[in-house]
Amino acid sequence: MARENGITFYRISEACGIKADRISKIARGEATVTALDTIERIADALRIPGALLGLAARPWEDSSPTPHPESDDGDDPMNRRQLLRGALAAGLTGGALTALTDTRQSMDLALTADTAPSDLSDLEAAAEAYGYGYHGQPPTRVLADIAGDFTDLQTHLDSPQPVATRIRVCRTAGQMAGMIAIVLHDLGARKEARKWFATASTAAKESGDRQLHAWVLAREAMVPLNYGAPRAATLLAEQARHTAGNRPTAAATLAAAVAARAYALADQPEQARQAVRAAGSFMEQLDAGARADTWLTHGEQKHHVHLSHAFTALGDTRRARESQQRALELSAPTSTMTRSLLTIDAAACLHHDGDTEQACQRAVAVMSRLPDAYRTGLVRRRALDLYRSVPAQHHHERAVRELHDVLTA
Repeated sequence: MARENGITFYRISEACGIKADRISKIARGEATVTALDTIERIADALRIPGALLGLAARPWEDSSPTPHPESDDGDDPMNRRQLLRGALAAGLTGGALTALTDTRQSMDLALTADTAPSDLSDLEAAAEAYGYGYHGQPPTRVLADIAGDFTDLQTHLDSPQPVATRIRVCRTAGQMAGMIAIVLHDLGARKEARKWFATASTAAKESGDRQLHAWVLAREAMVPLNYGAPRAATLLAEQARHTAGNRPTAAATLAAAVAARAYALADQPEQARQAVRAAGSFMEQLDAGARADTWLTHGEQKHHVHLSHAFTALGDTRRARESQQRALELSAPTSTMTRSLLTIDAAACLHHDGDTEQACQRAVAVMSRLPDAYRTGLVRRRALDLYRSVPAQHHHERAVRELHDVLTA
């Protein structure tokens, strides 16, 4: 009927406050409307008697049509402006008030329009699911899955959206871009990781979610932290701490823990210990939701993984081993990367305490068992740091040579 009478989906969209592409899908039978308030809005906008939609008679059915100040071209903003001015020229008459009411109601419809993409909730749920990490899957497979869903978000930003919907899209985009950056970082693609963190940061700022922005900055700090630039990492970590604020949130706790690691590697032990204390204080106050074991939160296992590295870098091997043991207890057998990193931290503690041979043997064992998908990234870098910490005069020793051979294979 709409097509036969020259009524476009855009006109129906504007009248009903529903996105035009969704109107098109409904018309083709590819989507349905089930929310009662949306059905009522459609009935009122298109003047469909309630009985035809299984509703009670609509209020307007028992009254004469309200004179409307718009002509057939009333959807033209210029015509609307002229009609409104003309109605108000005579003062606050009934017609003028009706024109004002129509103007206000049009804005109300636009502000509350049911224009959220139908799959946005699915994409938000997908982002939450990805936050649970690798679960034994190769990082490249996880990367492909997240990137695939991320592309679907872009289409929702290419067209105008209500503010609330845009905030949701930007928040989800920030989460997904941040997780893509995490995987790239773990795989050793640090330049690409930084680019994706920049995208995540832009999306997080656009969403207005300061905690998400702080999380992105803290995660980004781990790129220079793990790849030989601890002072650059301290700057990013402190920026994350400032953005997160002083409340005990997952992002604030993560930022303090990352700062502790960065300061320890930058030979700033006092600042490192202060950050450890701040992270511990926040951790004690986190609620159950913030303690969940995901990339987007800060669980006890993750906390001890960070402390393990911080205490190892500080040379506090006793406390490092305590965190390593607790983190291993909380890590699933499928957490290949985390368990490997903890074992190499333990090897570094052995080296610090004087048993370099045993330290290298443990690192070799880890690298030899590592699946191919994990051998070029973060675990290799951590093992390489151990090798470089061994004085040159010991490089001829068998265990040290074996570690060198594994790292250069």
